[in-house]
This record gives sequence, structure tokens and C-alpha cells, in this order.
Amino acid sequence: MTETAELVGRQHALTAEIASRRDDLVALTQDLIRIPTLNPPGDFYQDICEYLARRLEKSGFEVKLLRAVGTPGDSERHPRWNVICRREGGRSGPCVHFNSHIDVVSTGAGWTFDPFGETVSDGKIYGRGACDMKGGLAASIVAAEAFVAVFPEYPGAIEISGTADEETGGYGGVAWLAEQGYFSPERVQHVIIPEPLNKDRICLGHRGVMWAQIKTHGRIAHGSMPFLGDCAVRHMGAVISEMETSLFPALAKKHTAMPVVPDGARQSTMNINSLHGGQTEPDPDFTGFPSACVPDEARMVIDRRYLIEEKAEEVREEIISLLERVKAERKDFRYDFEELWQVSPTMTSVDAPVVKAVERGIRSALACEPVHVVSPGTYDQKHIDRIGRLKDCIAYGPGILDLAHQPDEYVGIDDMVDSAKVMAFALDDLLHGRA
Repeated sequence: MTETAELVGRQHALTAEIASRRDDLVALTQDLIRIPTLNPPGDFYQDICEYLARRLEKSGFEVKLLRAVGTPGDSERHPRWNVICRREGGRSGPCVHFNSHIDVVSTGAGWTFDPFGETVSDGKIYGRGACDMKGGLAASIVAAEAFVAVFPEYPGAIEISGTADEETGGYGGVAWLAEQGYFSPERVQHVIIPEPLNKDRICLGHRGVMWAQIKTHGRIAHGSMPFLGDCAVRHMGAVISEMETSLFPALAKKHTAMPVVPDGARQSTMNINSLHGGQTEPDPDFTGFPSACVPDEARMVIDRRYLIEEKAEEVREEIISLLERVKAERKDFRYDFEELWQVSPTMTSVDAPVVKAVERGIRSALACEPVHVVSPGTYDQKHIDRIGRLKDCIAYGPGILDLAHQPDEYVGIDDMVDSAKVMAFALDDLLHGRA
């Protein structure tokens, strides 16, 4: 049998096996959506990890449940649980790891379907996390189980993980696991993260991010005599005015060669995440009125996304310089600046083995040319790269990126099946090779 004929035969066998598991794929996705793993605060992490453990133990995977004790958000009420499932093959070879986060964001308003009702309608599964990214998690599980069923004596190892807190930075999930050595290049050689980037696209990495907090200070006084105080909110207003005048126009002029999607994210951006000033918000059941005080503090949190052509220290200095300009122009202006966290941009080489394997999988399974993209926001590749020192990592999975965090979020069933085929073909490519 020629090399091409053998490869086609393997792929036909995988395609048939995945097609036979379509109903199971739908049911698995529904089960995962039904567990409301909202973050914050981090609900039901242990429940979903135990569900995944039971499922994959039946397929011959060895399971570890790991709590990231002491990480941000971890508590006895909301412990940060993760699960790693590993299945060794019949002989030595590389390890391919599928990593998915188990947490979902809050539901928000505007739903016409039950956010945790796992509704199936018109070939789509609706629910919070359907797209981002329980559909991708389910597709990777079915891809791996189908591969094991067809090739039980494969070389190397397969890992599947469900990890905590990606939506809030990943520090109780992949970051902690990488610190423990679970993503070292000696242990794992190839990583696929099934984030929803569309089934014909390979995500090579993401832009950088710096979250920071700015505080302006004033002096409290009676609201009827504001001239005796100093309004911190007005000082913050001057900061926002300077941002509108100088910073936002400057960011709009910075463009990248990274293939970031959508097009609007190919420039530097900044979002004012929150703004607080003066008295704290009253409890919902409070029916009184505010007291007459001049605010002595205002606080802003910013979310700055930057490009591979920029340096982290330049991004930070840009904000400091702006604050210093305001200080030079305003009497008694005082501020504090605190960098909350920062992650540099990352981008895997287009020649990396995992990229080439998924490219070939897309061509074979979908009969189209793969598209290379970069994510506008970060995801857990940042920790695999920076802490784990593992470069052969991409995001690939079913779902439409624009649906993430939206009401009536859904994942297409056909897209999950197609992505499972691509992942199984890539698994075959990375473990068996082309022959």
C-alpha cells in the first residue's frame, strides 16, 4: 500500500468512527453546558472535573484532579479544581495535549434560550459556554476517543485537560499547572487549545495585555462648599480628557503585521474597564439619599491590548507620561498607578509541527485552505509559552469567535463534528506521521 493510500485509509476510518459518535458528541456538549461553571466566582469546578474524570476513565485515561491552592480566587467555598487525563499508547512517541477551560462568563441579559438549558435547535446547541468553549472541549474528547478506538496501539501519549479560570486570567488553571511542570516540553510536545476561532482557522497566538489601575486623590469637604475640598472625580475627568485627546488617536495609528482578527484589532486598543468615584454604591434595598460630600478618591481600571511590535515597558510608560502631563497642568493633582497584570504577545511559527498537522487536517477534512489568525484577546497559550516554555501550541476549535460572551451563544453541531475530524487527523499526523 502506498503512503497516500495508507493515509487516506486511516482518515476514512477516523471519519466513520467520528460520524458514529455524533449523538454522543451532542449529548456530551449538553452535559457540559448543564453544569453552570460561572466565573466569577468559580462555581461547580469540582463537579465538571469529576464528570470529565468519569468519562475519560472509561476510555482508558489515567486521571488527576488537581486543586490550585492559594491561587487568585481559590477558597474553600470556590476551590480552583483542574483535571488532567493521560492515556499512554503502545510504544514511545510524543505527547499531544488538548487543553480546554471549564469556566464560563456570566450570562447577562437578552437570552431567548435558557443559558444552561442546553437547547438544541436548527442544528445548533445553545447555552452559556456552548461556543466558548465547551463545544470545543467535547469535540476534542470525541476526537481522542475515536482515535483510540481506531488505533488502540498508537505511539506516544494523549492528554486532555479541563482547567480553571481562563476567563479571569488562567492563574488558577494553566498558569498553576505550568508552574508544576505539567506543560514542560519534556512532558508534552504539542498542544491544541480548542477555542472558538472558526473551524477553518488556526490561531497562532494573541496580542499582549496590560491591566492597570489609576487612582486620583482629592480632599473631602461639604458638597455645598466644594471650594473647600478637591474633587478627585474632576481630576479623573481630566485624565479621561487627555486620553481622548492624545492617547486614543495615538493607539489608532499603531498597526501590526500579526494576522489579528477582526480587522479592528490589528491596531493597539484600550478599554476603560471600570470607573468609580465618591461614595460607594448603596445596597439594592437602600431607599435613602446620598450625603453631600466632595469625592476624595476616584479609581479607574484600564485594559490595554498591545501588539508584538510594542514593548511592555513602552506601554506602561505611555500611561505614566499621560498622567504626568495632566499633573503638570492641574493644581494639586495626585495619582497612583498600579499595574495589575501584564502578558506579552505570543505567536507560534507557521512552520511549527502542530500548525502543519492541523493545516493538513483542515485540507483533508474540510477540503479548503486553512487561514492563519491571531486572537485579539489572550487565552491560555500565554502561560504555556511563558511559564511552560512550550512553543508548539495553537488554538483550534469549533464555534464562531464573535458569539463568545454573547446572549444566545451557540455552537453548530456540524462544526463540532468537522472540528473533531480535523483534530483526529492532526492527532494521527503528529503521532503516526504521514506514513
